[in-house]
Amino acid sequence: VITIGASLSSEKMEYEFKQAVSALNRNFAYTNVLFNSTSILMDSNPIRSALDICDKLLAQQVFAVVASHPNSTDHSPISVSYTCSYYNIPVVGISARDSAFSDVNVHKMFLRTVPPYSHQADVWVQLLLNLTWHKVIFLYSADEEGRSILSRFQTLAEDHDIRIEQAVRYAPGEKNYTNTLETILSCTSRVILLSASSEDAEIIYINAENLRMTGEDWAWIVTEQALTINIPVGFLGLHLVNGTNEVNHIKDAVEVIGQAFARLLARENISDPPRECKDVDSWDYGEIVYEALIETKLNGETGQVSFSQEGDRLNSMYEIMNINSNRRPMSVGLFGHKEKIIGLRMVGNNITWPGNTHIKPKGEKISRNLAIVTLKEKPFVEVLPLPKDGICRPVGRAQHAFPCKNETQDHCCMGYCLDMLAIIAEKVQFNFTIHLSKDGLFGSFEKHNGSDKKHWNGMMGELMRQEADLIVAPLTINPERANDIDFTKPFKYQGLNILVKKTQKDSSLASFLQPFQDTLWILVGLSVHVVALVLYLLDRFSPFGRFKLAKSDDTEEDALNLSSAMWFSWGVLLNSGIGEGTPRSFSARVLGMVWAGFAMIIVASYTANLAAFLVLDRPEALISGIDDPRLRNPNEKFKYATVKGSAAEMYFKRQVELSTMYRNMEKQKTYFTAEAAIEDIRKG
Repeated sequence: VITIGASLSSEKMEYEFKQAVSALNRNFAYTNVLFNSTSILMDSNPIRSALDICDKLLAQQVFAVVASHPNSTDHSPISVSYTCSYYNIPVVGISARDSAFSDVNVHKMFLRTVPPYSHQADVWVQLLLNLTWHKVIFLYSADEEGRSILSRFQTLAEDHDIRIEQAVRYAPGEKNYTNTLETILSCTSRVILLSASSEDAEIIYINAENLRMTGEDWAWIVTEQALTINIPVGFLGLHLVNGTNEVNHIKDAVEVIGQAFARLLARENISDPPRECKDVDSWDYGEIVYEALIETKLNGETGQVSFSQEGDRLNSMYEIMNINSNRRPMSVGLFGHKEKIIGLRMVGNNITWPGNTHIKPKGEKISRNLAIVTLKEKPFVEVLPLPKDGICRPVGRAQHAFPCKNETQDHCCMGYCLDMLAIIAEKVQFNFTIHLSKDGLFGSFEKHNGSDKKHWNGMMGELMRQEADLIVAPLTINPERANDIDFTKPFKYQGLNILVKKTQKDSSLASFLQPFQDTLWILVGLSVHVVALVLYLLDRFSPFGRFKLAKSDDTEEDALNLSSAMWFSWGVLLNSGIGEGTPRSFSARVLGMVWAGFAMIIVASYTANLAAFLVLDRPEALISGIDDPRLRNPNEKFKYATVKGSAAEMYFKRQVELSTMYRNMEKQKTYFTAEAAIEDIRKG
């Protein structure tokens, strides 16, 4: 005989419980197991409730207890769980949704036919995937329920590429949550997941409406507890099917107990449980019975019943509720396991969204009409006059051309940055209008009009004053700018450069004379003629030059004349072949060989020095670098400057060791574009 105890909310539920146990006996009439029932009404006072368990249920030797909630309240059966757990008597909850009951260290003998509130995170994840939203704001209460649903959602979201942009925690029971909600306005996500009690939700909805956070482009998904009477139009929420149907849950709880004991008793005998609270020893078979209970699976009155290792109900059925224009919740989908429904199934596409619209929000803050500021800077942005027909056409390598305005005239803008803008706009889906920077500056942080307060000028100033939504230009990332605005990843990496005019060294016809000094050239030229003259004289007056040798059959030769001697001397020096007119006498030939050796040394030295001079003959650099003395301590004739409002100017302004250079550049002519500065460098 198995006695099943129950602590229920009303006498009607006690009657339903007895009927369920009677039906259980009819179903198991073929077995040798008989089920008895005994029940009490749960007291709202936890201490009296615990005493009733001892005096009225344990005295009947109950093998398991079905626990509901006190009449007219939603208090949890925590005293029932504590008392029964001490004696290892399993408790099947039929209404307790608190996440605290999932803690097996505290409620080791508790299981339930309803899921905890934190399991709504499972539905949220599937709903977000169905709606293709992957970035959310999580608004939760700083209590056990809020922390539990956040923890479960974070675990599930990681596996499905869903990111929490910001988790906003609030203290439950406050009278105003405006400050908490204002932190959400700076986020880009417009999908809010709300975990709140009904009391807190009412206040949050009022504050959110005042901040215009319940209109178009926003999306709210809330928990069951937050589905209140005054919930705004377009919100999505969840409703547990049969969640409050106590009769059906009693039937399923009794059926689970019946099947578990039928299986357990078929394979082994179990001892009797404690008879009163005075017993010190707990029930030895309690944990075995508990394991049999959580292993039970059945298709019951509330759907497919099964349990996790923590004793929580799995595979519950939820309705996706949508607040229509009449502020009435309408079912637009189902989630769970029942018959042919597995997972999430949305019914139709006629969902009402915040702002009473049927167009699904994009889920992110995207302005669809952006004001874009830029300035002329080839090849990134090129500005051309607007054609007479008013249609901008790309020129050269540009693929797109857009109309752009300054304060007085219309122009056409094109270039690398604008081709990039066209691709981004197509992917992100927004429209834009382009205007040129009013003062033509990139943007620097400085004082204006004698004021002590610093302000941004240029494109940066327009962005900070909200005169523009986006800068599309070759704007350098530096610490000052990055402190106030967000940059994309850079499309070009570039350092600081010093531009100077090239000093071209003119090559003259006399450049081949550079290897030797003028004195040496004069002496070489003089030596050629002196050697030629001496050769002539030696050959003229030598006895071997004029007269024919004795016993020689050769014809007489005339002596070497002055012209041939000159030809010989130059020929040897310039290494050209000498075919005739060579010295005849011995003395002249000795001088010729000495002259040839001298010529060889001179030619070799000249060739080596000429090669060295040609290699080294390059223009001398005007500036060696940032530490060049002419930049650090310039004189009045040496002028240098930078582009006004540029990152280069801000760099010099920021570096203390370069303050002298910055002050010197401030005195020079102001350049608003690099083009104008480069043109002045060309002109000197």
